Amino acid sequence: MKLLGRGSVCINTGGEKVFPEEVEEIIKLHPGVADAVVIGLPDERFGETVVAVVEPVATLDPDAVIAHVKSRLAHYKAPRRVVEVTTIGRAASGKVDYQRLKTEAAAALGITLPSPA
Repeated sequence: MKLLGRGSVCINTGGEKVFPEEVEEIIKLHPGVADAVVIGLPDERFGETVVAVVEPVATLDPDAVIAHVKSRLAHYKAPRRVVEVTTIGRAASGKVDYQRLKTEAAAALGITLPSPA
């Protein structure tokens, strides 16, 4: 049995576990961020890399978002990349289509996702 859904999004990067919700909450405290989702994308060196998908309030400096997280959490939890989107696209219930955002972020970064099993 394979469990899918929010519980399956723990990111294992370089042997460290990163819980996206923790990082998302810190990113959302940044004044330039309206909403954010954190995902793991494939990485040859680390297995997975932490990526922030961010809905900015206005122009946003990705390096400032990364530094903001590093100032509040362990550095390995900070996103290595930030992808800006027009909207996160939350449903009325607040739920997010993580697979859609993961696919969009991978495309924006030129990363090929593995085929679903």
